[in-house]
Amino acid sequence: MIDYLIVGSGLAGISFAEEALAHQKSILVIDDSSQNSSKIAGGFYNPVILKRFSEVWQAKQQLEVMDEFYIKLEKKLDIVFNRKMPILRKFFSTEEQNNWFAASDKISLEPFLSTKLITTKYDGIDSPHDYGEVLHTGYVDTSKLLEAYHSYLRSIDSFLEDRFEYDVLEINSNSVQYKNIEAKHVLFAEGFGLASNPFFSDLPLDGTKGELFIIKAPNLNLDVIVNTSVFILPLGDDLFKVGATYNWSDKTDVPTAEGKIELVDRIKEIINCDFEIMDHFAGVRPTVKDRRPLLGTHHTYKQLHILNGLGTRGVMLGPAMAKDLFNFIENNEALDPVIDIYRFYKKRK
Repeated sequence: MIDYLIVGSGLAGISFAEEALAHQKSILVIDDSSQNSSKIAGGFYNPVILKRFSEVWQAKQQLEVMDEFYIKLEKKLDIVFNRKMPILRKFFSTEEQNNWFAASDKISLEPFLSTKLITTKYDGIDSPHDYGEVLHTGYVDTSKLLEAYHSYLRSIDSFLEDRFEYDVLEINSNSVQYKNIEAKHVLFAEGFGLASNPFFSDLPLDGTKGELFIIKAPNLNLDVIVNTSVFILPLGDDLFKVGATYNWSDKTDVPTAEGKIELVDRIKEIINCDFEIMDHFAGVRPTVKDRRPLLGTHHTYKQLHILNGLGTRGVMLGPAMAKDLFNFIENNEALDPVIDIYRFYKKRK
């Protein structure tokens, strides 16, 4: 009997897998590659919601857990995927500058918003009102991370590339049986694939489609992440990842003409040099209306658990939420009520 059968191997799934392995638990991860939001994600981590100049929920704690988690994982996998890099918010007016400085006076934001204007002039971008710098930022090459971690799981015979068949799962009093696999627990981390999960499909996972580009812009000289209406993230060799759009009605991972037009228009608002679209991606983020993750145990079947709803911040949220859920399952440590799925079931009583 294994300890955990983990369904899904995006950021949520691998975060929990690594947390379980760190505590000497046996695991098997099953995934059919049907969900791609983690793989194509922008991957940058940012403790501030720049649209509203407000702190990301529990940003300090998440960054602390994230840093320790990725340092250990880079050493374990012998790769570098976490790159510290400044995020600059381009100001479009003096009023935006003033709003920035007002926000930086708040106790919750003071550690994250620099009070020194960045006046650097980057080739390819007009910036008459300069930039504000967000501190403690960077990006994770999620595609590189997931590829390396999947290879590691294969090397320890803990990865199964297959579609999970929910109707085959047998739930017993203290374990579950899935085909020839017996496990103490099942952890569902399928992202937007949750919509097909009969055990947790009643949870309000909305799903928000996002589209991104890889562009080539030889005249754009940028060694930082610029974040305004879209982000521009330098990849090297004159390549940049740019995104993202938000579509709440289309639940497919197919790039659209409308998304392309929107991204092109937004890019032209920020840069003034020519660029070529090298690739166009789309994926559905696992988002929740109250902007909090979905963690917990099934109300009837105590062997079934969920880690989902990481939305646009999977890089930051994944390690911390996996740690919380593991401690909840193994050590009976209470979950924060704002992330516990019971918050939705409670409302229905």
